[in-house]
Amino acid sequence: MRAIRGILFDKDGTLIDFEATWGAVARAMALEAAEGDVARASLFLKVAGFDETTGSFVADSAFAAGTNEDIVRLWHPGLDSAELTERVGYYNAHTSAAGAASAVPVAGVLEALRSLHDAGFMLGVATNDSADGAARTVEALGVAELFKAALGYDSVTNPKPAPDMVHHFAGLSGLETAELAFVGDNGHDMVAGRAAGCGLVVGVLSGTGTRETLTPLADVILDSVADLPALLAGR
Repeated sequence: MRAIRGILFDKDGTLIDFEATWGAVARAMALEAAEGDVARASLFLKVAGFDETTGSFVADSAFAAGTNEDIVRLWHPGLDSAELTERVGYYNAHTSAAGAASAVPVAGVLEALRSLHDAGFMLGVATNDSADGAARTVEALGVAELFKAALGYDSVTNPKPAPDMVHHFAGLSGLETAELAFVGDNGHDMVAGRAAGCGLVVGVLSGTGTRETLTPLADVILDSVADLPALLAGR
């Protein structure tokens, strides 16, 4: 196996605290989509993967692993092509701004990113949020300069779990996919990394995935990205 030279990170649940960042945003989105109808908004939250009782997101749900288009299709079925495009654009703009404004990094992640960058690893983000949302978030966290690219579902033809973002990053970085590690908190991340032929697929327990959901798909499970520099230093 080739040495790992680059690392692609999922964003939500991997770099940022999913529930602290997105809980209030998801509730506001659902209430707006339901035109103020609280009961309907609760249904929207449920079908998209938010458990209001526990205040947590369901692993591999539309909220946890999908795209804004997935959520629009769930909440607004029957839209024609033009209406769908318009509504997705609206959701992208809203979540890009709101997610970046409320972004809370997972403990120890910012220090880990700087350590990995200083060690010579080429870093990238591969999220099923929009590319604008990815770029705004790493800038809000003060680490934009550490990343070669911040890719979103709209950066490629097929979002995760397809391997398109991995291949795109490999092209941008000049690395082979076998020289890349993919790090994420959901099954979509693990499947994308595996399908692309990444040299290392890492599941983290800082997001919505669990040890039970990630273990069959990952090469290794870590508590969070904060543990990644030590793992790679020992390889």
